[in-house]
Amino acid sequence: MKTLRILCLFSLLIAFFFTPSALAQDEPVDREYTLSASILGYKGIGGDIDGIRNPVLRANKGETVRIIMINAETLTHDIVMEKSGARSAAIVETGAQTSVTFVAEENDIYYCSVPGHRQAGMEGAFEVIDPNALPVAALPVVKDERLLNFGFEDGSLADWTATGEAFGEAPVEGDVLLLRTGDTRSQHEGTFWMSSTEANGHRAKGSLTSEAFTASQPYASFLVGGGALAGARVELVDASSNEIFFEISGHDAHNLRPVVVDLREQQDKEIFIRLVDEEDGVSGLPYIRDNKLAYIAFDAFQLYPDRPSFTNEFKASDIYIMPPILHVPNAGLSGEEAVAAMEVPDGFKVTLAAAEPDVVRPIAFTLDERGRLWVVEAHTYPVPAPEGEGRDRILIFEDTNGDGVLDSRKIFVENLNLVSGLELGLGGVWVGAAPYLLFIPRDGDKPAGEPVIHLDGWGTRDTHETLNSLQWGPDGWLYGNQGVFTPSNVGVPGTPDEDRVKLNGAVWRYHPTRKEFELYAEGTSNPWGIDFNDNGHGFITACVIPHLYHVIPGARYQRQAFDHFNPYTYDDIKTHTKDLHWVGDRGPHAGNHRSDEAGGGHAHVGAMFYQGGSWPAEYHDILFMSNIHGYRANTEIIERNGSGYVGSRGDDFLFAHDSWSQMLNYRYGPDGSVHAIDWYDKNQCHSSNPDVHDKTLGRIFKITHENDQWVQVNLAQAAEDELVQMHLNKNEWYVRQARLQLIERGTSKKAHRQLKRILDRNPDTSRRLRALWTLYTTDGITDTELMKLLDDRSDVVRGWAVQLIADDKEVSDNTMGKFTEMAHNDASAMVRLYLASAMQRVEPSRRWSVLSGLYSRAEDANDHNLPLMVWYAAEPMVTVDMGKALELAMTAKLPNLLSYTVRRIAAEDNEEALQVLARYLEEAPSREVQREILNGLNLLVGSTEE
Repeated sequence: MKTLRILCLFSLLIAFFFTPSALAQDEPVDREYTLSASILGYKGIGGDIDGIRNPVLRANKGETVRIIMINAETLTHDIVMEKSGARSAAIVETGAQTSVTFVAEENDIYYCSVPGHRQAGMEGAFEVIDPNALPVAALPVVKDERLLNFGFEDGSLADWTATGEAFGEAPVEGDVLLLRTGDTRSQHEGTFWMSSTEANGHRAKGSLTSEAFTASQPYASFLVGGGALAGARVELVDASSNEIFFEISGHDAHNLRPVVVDLREQQDKEIFIRLVDEEDGVSGLPYIRDNKLAYIAFDAFQLYPDRPSFTNEFKASDIYIMPPILHVPNAGLSGEEAVAAMEVPDGFKVTLAAAEPDVVRPIAFTLDERGRLWVVEAHTYPVPAPEGEGRDRILIFEDTNGDGVLDSRKIFVENLNLVSGLELGLGGVWVGAAPYLLFIPRDGDKPAGEPVIHLDGWGTRDTHETLNSLQWGPDGWLYGNQGVFTPSNVGVPGTPDEDRVKLNGAVWRYHPTRKEFELYAEGTSNPWGIDFNDNGHGFITACVIPHLYHVIPGARYQRQAFDHFNPYTYDDIKTHTKDLHWVGDRGPHAGNHRSDEAGGGHAHVGAMFYQGGSWPAEYHDILFMSNIHGYRANTEIIERNGSGYVGSRGDDFLFAHDSWSQMLNYRYGPDGSVHAIDWYDKNQCHSSNPDVHDKTLGRIFKITHENDQWVQVNLAQAAEDELVQMHLNKNEWYVRQARLQLIERGTSKKAHRQLKRILDRNPDTSRRLRALWTLYTTDGITDTELMKLLDDRSDVVRGWAVQLIADDKEVSDNTMGKFTEMAHNDASAMVRLYLASAMQRVEPSRRWSVLSGLYSRAEDANDHNLPLMVWYAAEPMVTVDMGKALELAMTAKLPNLLSYTVRRIAAEDNEEALQVLARYLEEAPSREVQREILNGLNLLVGSTEE
């Protein structure tokens, strides 16, 4: 209901929102610009700024200017003038529109005021121009008193020499782009111009070189269009030395834009122009169409006595020029040839451990208590077979003599359907085979019974995004990933749909003894790799979007597609790496096969923190992942940062130099060496057509360092005391296997005392954590003992104590009091992160005191994770008590909590929400708070019926 009270409040605040430079948004203006807004920047729409990112906007001094902004994504954006202070209203929804109107008095900057958005690239320049300034006159290029044909206006290629097929036999006549693209004009000058695609298509290659001439003036300009590709470019060349002194590609658009060249160093020298097209636009990927911008367009080369000015000038700094396509020397090699082609650092070597026909289409693997490899052969992929007709199988491989070759091969089970992951433990084999999570009891190397369905409801819509990367967490849960394009509705067989867990793009976990299934963290794309570092914190690798994410319980990460299940998420946590593995600013697919310098491309699979103990120290706790389009293994250096971590690109570790190579995962074993499985297929990309995938190939490689010493072990025969002592082993493989043995056997009080001694006395935090996790997973530590760890000297231990206490969602009042004290006083941002995470597992009505402490921590305002993790914990509290939630939000030292709270209240769309916002609008302590509440009232009143 639009009440009189609200209308009065609106009128009282009108003056607040207008500064002397901000004018009414409906008054006539002298000049108007339209921009679309996304986190990547503002993009010009129409006129000279069309398609330009963060274009320079210009107006005469004294003109009234309006900038209209249209939201290109569902995210909060506004537009603010830095010097004048004029600002638009904030908008949220895709397609929403706002504007800012002001008088042009001085040069200024327009930007988005939402925290972090300006830094991400939402910033552009506004320039005041002199209306009386005369344009610089252009001069034609003359040689021997003859006008050179550099505008092609005689309709021929006179004064130019062509090679190859790209440029044809004559220039382009008329605005033919209008015919090809409907609404795009070439914007050439005169009648004729040149393009390397019009004659024989974008795949044609060639060059066009001008006659040499004297650079008689200090500046030049020409028009250029086409792709921003290094292989399609305009070059200016010194005729005497044949050295290129200027080059530029297109701006990734068909229309031509002016380029200005400073010729002062070349003035009075002989130079020439060369147009080059070495690009065919073929991506090599079946799901990526040809790049029809793989050409160069050119027109109107002219000279100037002074630097000319163009409103739509194109500069090389405006866009990223994509490098040439990477040449890969090998394809379709035998296993032995593949090993010979590989490149690894000094001191390492690769051995062919197994190859077709002994292993075909290996999609997942793990190691058992003897260090043997259990490998899934995915014969059914990509089309699920009818029930009971699956063809997948699990094989057991062993190297019996230490020569690196897996000379023993056994079949554990056959006739499985669409298997995509497996793990061993607790007496059997856990198998991800959508729509099921199966458990196959094990009797040595044979099944001890039929597969048992623990969970069902996993989707199969996109069969390369099914449940995968099964891995035991240090806390005793079985973890895995799920892709974004395969929606699933998971539960114990027989669970009603409304009681199941929905997920698409997620990290999930399952507790095998408590029979509990959880969505652990949501978002990303098609994560296909998870592992845990020395601190027990999980990380996943992903495709298409940035590749690295620290897996925080309850986190919501950026998505490749679809909305978060909770519509009040408002924003999500972005990647935890500083470096992308693809080049350019046009998205990941454009960088495929062009990203050698950055790491190879966007398609990542597998995740392994090397903790095998025998490789050189610089490899310890480094994350390894496979880069499919880069035919290599990337490494990521993970370092503590704020509440969590930040990753940066390490040296690429292994180069396959083979375009069929597709290593899917890595695992280290008891000797410290690493095995890798290789799907090995000409087709790098998923297809639902089974005929595009090879069905006969597959490899397993062993990567060893000269320090590695082969061993034969069997932890199933180890005594309990030995298993406890293995927690001190420098090789984490022994620790994880020992923990599984102790969980499966049951652990004695003596063993618990020994583990507590490690926890209490060992000087190394990683050893203490190992003991803590095993104590927890074997019921060897009490809540009282965990409470004591909340005062531990190590913040990582304190954080784990918080997580383990809240793991079963039963947190006592006494513990909540301690959590509150820590939220206010603990010096560690990591501890505060795990408090925010734990609050998501506590009844919302009990969260107030802890959240009040987290809200007050101003030092976390710029933290990568905490502001959003605190919001995810706080959001359900809004509907518990709107007024209390708003009062708390008005005290927040973290960004966006106030605006998110106001939006969440407005989303209730009822009389109570209206009354709460109206009351606090009058009581607001500052203009900024008033502005936020008024934005909420606008949302609420705008959605209410008249």
